[in-house]
Amino acid sequence: MDATDLKTLQAPLKERYRQQPETAIVTLRAHGRIGEGIACRVDTGRALIEAGLHPATGGTGTQACSGDMLLEALVACAGVTLRSVATARGIALRDAAITAEGDLDFRGTLGVAKDAPVGFRAIRLRFALDTDAGEEDRRKLIETTERYCVVLQTLRGAPPIEVACR
Repeated sequence: MDATDLKTLQAPLKERYRQQPETAIVTLRAHGRIGEGIACRVDTGRALIEAGLHPATGGTGTQACSGDMLLEALVACAGVTLRSVATARGIALRDAAITAEGDLDFRGTLGVAKDAPVGFRAIRLRFALDTDAGEEDRRKLIETTERYCVVLQTLRGAPPIEVACR
């Protein structure tokens, strides 16, 4: 694919997003479950991940979108942290499902609307716990998981990032 092919592919999408801005807003999702030991299984739909364009930007959907991968990393980290905290606190988890959703307005990514952000507008992280733990233990479990989840805290803290070309 060259620049002309990409522009041809994206032109109708850009036009639709100009005419119908609401169609550019897509919610991505990632799902995972705690595994054996201190682990979390994340459903990527692929064994080897190759990143590509999201269908909302002209991709075929056969490759992973980097936004999906970011949410998958959040789910994986939250799941591992949840399992670790539960183990440390002696809370038995029969199962736990972790879901991350993020809303993207692809008008920003495609340069269709300068006021549309490039990146997620909002991210939601949800836990569904199968445990006999009481409400207070559950609350502390999630609170501590939130505190020590590296990916979550990195997203919240937005550290300085250096970009270079060599």
